[in-house]
Amino acid sequence: MKNRKIVILDGERTNPGDLSWDALRALGDLTVYPATAPEELISHIGDSEIVILDKPVISRQVMEACPSVKLITLFATGFNHIDVDAARELGITVSNAPGYSSWAVSQLAAALLLEITTQVGQHSQAVRRGEWKDSSYFCRIAPGLTEIAGKTVGIIGTGSIGCRTAEIFRAFGCRLIGYSRSERPKAKELGIEYRSLPDLMAEADIVSVHTPLTPQTRDLIGREEIAVMKPGAILINTSRGPVVNTEAVAEAIQSGQIRYGTDVYENDPPLPEGHSFLGAPNLICTPHVGFDTVESIERRADMVFENIQTWINGEDKRRVL
Repeated sequence: MKNRKIVILDGERTNPGDLSWDALRALGDLTVYPATAPEELISHIGDSEIVILDKPVISRQVMEACPSVKLITLFATGFNHIDVDAARELGITVSNAPGYSSWAVSQLAAALLLEITTQVGQHSQAVRRGEWKDSSYFCRIAPGLTEIAGKTVGIIGTGSIGCRTAEIFRAFGCRLIGYSRSERPKAKELGIEYRSLPDLMAEADIVSVHTPLTPQTRDLIGREEIAVMKPGAILINTSRGPVVNTEAVAEAIQSGQIRYGTDVYENDPPLPEGHSFLGAPNLICTPHVGFDTVESIERRADMVFENIQTWINGEDKRRVL
């Protein structure tokens, strides 16, 4: 057992400092690298049998250069950065951690919506700046606050995160409509009425995006889709940045056509000097933190350990190919 070599390629990213790797050390000889640059992949993997990672890209070239690898398991749900065709041909199992952050991401989607409609953060800062004392009334008048109850929410992508977000919005008293490649029984049980994408964009007061990034979903929401949204409608994106066309949404929030809340961008970290979002009105943005709760990070680590343990026992847990 101890001769089995296990490597973690980006331990700094995947462990905020309060997780123990002891369970993995019990399964073999564990090496943890804080991070791995592309040119370091082959040397860091070496003759390891099990490779654990979040973001490094594992290509066919890397797999062929490391023939000892038998299992690649991800601290992530998405696996588009792994050459799964090469892994299949080379007999390498690939497993992931689906749904580990569903509650966390749906919570952030709700938080972004609440900040846009209720502006808690802005009001807190105003009180701290002493602006409340200048009010002629007992309160600080804040135009533009809106209620969520009674609004129509369009859920794009009705998988686990989309459905959990829908549950939250239903508790707020919202009406639910949805768009997805397939109509899911769970979504219908929640009261989601399916629509075509153009109809959903036109009908919804609030649109929340929860679809994975694929060639088919890249730029899924562009100028044409945004153009039919109601004036002042709200768009929330906690899926992947390129699902929403950045230029199109930047134009729409600059003009005041829509309000936008996002945790994801075309690049991480995004927002270089001169980025179209910098200084934009009608925008609430967070730095890709939707997955990063204490509970979801612990859950992810447990899932990865379970993937490895079951694989060692000759079983497949969360195998993606």
